[in-house]
Parts: sequence; structure tokens; C-alpha cells
Amino acid sequence: MPPAHDRPAPPAPWEPPPDIVHLFPGQGDFAVSPLVTAARAHSVVRVAVREVFARVDEASGEYGIPALGPALLGDTPPSGRKLAAGPVGTPQVALFGASMAIHRALCAIGAAPRRIVAVSFGEIAALTAAGVFDLADGTRIACRLSRCLSRCPGGMTLLAAGAGEAEKLIDASASPRVAVACVNDSDETVLSGPTHELSQVERCAEEHGVAAVRLRLSFTSHHPSLTARAAEFEAAIRTLPARPGHTPVHSAVHGGPYGRDDDVHRGLAACLPCPARLPDVLRQAGAPGPTLLLECGTGHALTHNAQRVLAHRNGVSARSPLTDPDFPWERPHRLGQGPAPAEATAAAPGTAPLREPQGESA
Repeated sequence: MPPAHDRPAPPAPWEPPPDIVHLFPGQGDFAVSPLVTAARAHSVVRVAVREVFARVDEASGEYGIPALGPALLGDTPPSGRKLAAGPVGTPQVALFGASMAIHRALCAIGAAPRRIVAVSFGEIAALTAAGVFDLADGTRIACRLSRCLSRCPGGMTLLAAGAGEAEKLIDASASPRVAVACVNDSDETVLSGPTHELSQVERCAEEHGVAAVRLRLSFTSHHPSLTARAAEFEAAIRTLPARPGHTPVHSAVHGGPYGRDDDVHRGLAACLPCPARLPDVLRQAGAPGPTLLLECGTGHALTHNAQRVLAHRNGVSARSPLTDPDFPWERPHRLGQGPAPAEATAAAPGTAPLREPQGESA
């Protein structure tokens, strides 16, 4: 019998690879610099940005939006402020293209999704990633929605409170035109409504020791007053063909996965008057068994929401590839390893400070 030090190590116990879920966030947590940094550091991201924006820029040019791809990959990429100062739809096209580029880069390293979770504006990229729309039509939908949102004055506020407490603050502040827009998790809710009434809710929240942050969004969405705008938007995108998707898309507004018989044009339009409720669709998508949720955005707010909601689900973890310095772009075989699973990294209820900017909003 050979000495112990010469014996081969016993094989590691086999672990099934995790199911991959891609998370597509809304506009409340979008920044340009993480995408630029990742494209400079990782060739797979750089190639994805170049390829995606080549097609996105062609379609968005129909709406007077200057080409973004060369600028993002150039020596002096635009800031978020510069994008906001551009023609209507520029920030939305940038977010749509960024989400699609991250999705494509993840697929290129073997991390294609089994399921997709979509929040608000992120539904456009999610449905495109699932093959329901092509890149050009996804871009056109983003442009048409941005024009619709430009006619929806108001604002949105993120509260460090659950939906029930948020409703109480709305009542206590006498702000009847403010509505719960997005329920992100048990300790985070987004409100939507006129800016002066949002200010009243924010003051009331401060008096009750609840953190509140006004999102840098110059419109209202997920508000019951927008039914007419939703009808206009639905009519504006109805001519763009929808195909059967190849990957299930779980919509926080729809309340679950779209089925073959569901009207996705109407579903996209429903994001204007209807609230987004994230916890239930995260629980559906984070199915039993090893699951890795990857955020296809430039921030990490949706990742944190997933960590909170799925904190007690064994074998489930969530990562934000563009904000995680240890994300293994060049070592995809390590995707199933670290960081700590969601149950180990999630903050205890009520202890996490409110992050800024964030919130999942159309």
C-alpha cells in the first residue's frame, strides 16, 4: 500500500451546477461607470457592448438619439448627467443596451439563464433576452416608453419600509395621490406620485424615523392614474411583433411567468398603472436546488433585494457581476463558488441602511 502522501486525494463530492437566473432591473439603480470599467477590464464584456450597441444605435437613431456604443467604449465615455441631458430616451436606451450587453457577456461565459426575472423597465430587456423581441424592436420599445414617460410628470421615492408601513405613512401625511409603486422586499418600497405630495410623505417618514430617498427620475410610473398613458403606449408598440420566447420571464408586474397565451404588449403597458411586487417572483424563480441569480444591470440594488427575500433558501446565492470585483469573468468554472450564499450575506430585517440611488422603477 503506498504511503499516505502518495495516495490520490479522494474525489470531491459531486455538486450539481446551479440553475442560472438573470435579473433585469428598472431605472432606479443605473450608472454608466460600472459598465465602462467592466468593458475596459474584460474582453468578453467589451465585445458584448460593441456588438449589442451596434444594433441598438441603429434603431435608436430613428428617434434622434446619437450612437452610444462608440462613446461608451471611447476615451471619454458619457456620464449619467450627460445622458440625461441628451434627447428624450437617451438614458433608457443606455440602460437597455447595458442590460443586453451584460446578459450577452454572461451567456458567452456559459452562464445563460434558465429563468429570467424582470422588474418594470427591465421587462423590455428581459423579453428581448428571452427572444420575444429582437434587439432592434426592443430598442424601439424602450424609445417609445421613454417618450410616454416624458408626459408623466411626478417623481418616485424609495422608503426603507415595507408596503404596509409605507401605506400608513401615505395616510398620515395626507397625500392621497401617492401610491405604492414597487415592493422590493419586506423593508423597501418605492412610492410614486406628484412631487409635492412625495415631499409630504418624506417629511412624515423622517418624523417616524424612516429613511426616504427621492430617486433621480423625473417622471411617475406604476401609478393608477396612468391607465390612459398605458393604452397609448400599448397602441404604440402593438405593431412590433412578439415571438414565442425560449426562456421563461417572471414579471414583477404580471405576478409570475408570462405564458404562451399572455399578451406581452399589454403586459409591458401594465407597468405604467400597476405596481411591481418583486418578492413573490423572486421566490418563484429561485426554485429549490442550487440557484445563482445574476443581475443584468450596472448596480446591485436588485441583488440585495434577492439576498433579502431568499435569505432562508439553502443553496441560493445572488451576485451583481458589474459591481462584484471578484466576479470570475475569466474563470467561469468558478461561478458556482462564492461569494457567500444569500442566507449568509443578507442583512437582518430593519438593520440595513437605505442605499442611494436605487429602487426598481419603470
